[in-house]
Amino acid sequence: MSSQPKQSAARAEAPRMPGPRPARITAAAALTGVEGLVLAALGTYMLVMGLAGAPDSAQQAEMGGVTVIALAVLPLVAARGLWLLRRWSRGPSLITQIVALPVAWTLIKGGGALIAAGAALAAAAVVVLALLVNPTATVALGIGPRETP
Repeated sequence: MSSQPKQSAARAEAPRMPGPRPARITAAAALTGVEGLVLAALGTYMLVMGLAGAPDSAQQAEMGGVTVIALAVLPLVAARGLWLLRRWSRGPSLITQIVALPVAWTLIKGGGALIAAGAALAAAAVVVLALLVNPTATVALGIGPRETP
């Protein structure tokens, strides 16, 4: 048994916005989901090419593919959580977008067709960040100011 007092019900679950899901949350969930699907497709491609192709190191290609597929889980789970208006989903989605920004910069610096991919990734990340820090989104997800003890 813990000697600490239990949290109040009001703090455990902040009030949510009544009615349908706001368009901001829907857009953030969709963009986050697309990012996760693209990561999963890239990881699958890397894995298949590691197994069927002729990479310099098959083991590295296969491990890279498995790693990218595993990394795709975070944005996919976050997108589902946003879609269902779960308050915990905002954090993983924000983290995904913050991590995407340096990746986008690296792609842009790569040149060629990677410039377009990097620009698209950067634009998606900035849009999702803007959507999720908006007060409408925080209210819809039930995230409010913390109560002081």
